Amino acid sequence: MPLPTRRLTLADRLIQELDRGLRTVAAANVAARPNPAGKAPETVERAAARRHAAGLMRVNHAGEIAAQALYHGQALTARDPKVRQGLLDAARDETDHLAWCEERVRELDSHTSLLSPVWYAGAFAIGAVTGLAGDRTSLGFVAETEKQVVEHLEGHLHELPQDDERSRRIVEQMQADEERHGSDAKNAGARELPRPIRELMRRTAKIMTRTAYRI
Repeated sequence: MPLPTRRLTLADRLIQELDRGLRTVAAANVAARPNPAGKAPETVERAAARRHAAGLMRVNHAGEIAAQALYHGQALTARDPKVRQGLLDAARDETDHLAWCEERVRELDSHTSLLSPVWYAGAFAIGAVTGLAGDRTSLGFVAETEKQVVEHLEGHLHELPQDDERSRRIVEQMQADEERHGSDAKNAGARELPRPIRELMRRTAKIMTRTAYRI
């Protein structure tokens, strides 16, 4: 006779999330899907171009750290099990992005952001608070976040060195995934956020972007 499954308490779930966060920022992440860069050759040779490409991919890696934290924070406080599962499914895609960006940064002989624990902790707190505001508001936050991320990635496609095919393939796949996440959130009943909140999100993202590029 199978033993009854123990129901996790809030404390259990918080410990689980702490463990997940530590593994995200401190351990090597493994992608479930193949790296979109595939067998494209390494073509970025100039030192300045490599530093710039690495800085952009470091920003993207930091963004994926924050995305992981946001989704898991929102899932922790989501009310509807379907909404929670949708957030966790999206987080799995973000794990792929995280692994791909980290791999690319290393290929360019650079490092990921030294502030990754800060990005994770801050984003997790924002996600948890957003989830407490209700599932439709939480989904609205996802939709707006992904909209801004797609715009951000489009900018990176213009900024990356023209010959950096490996980075471009990764960014293009990330962009397609983020568009899908935003569309899924809207279809699930996302509520549009007030304009001041959208602007605050945009300004906060710019601060993180400028900092992660350098540190």
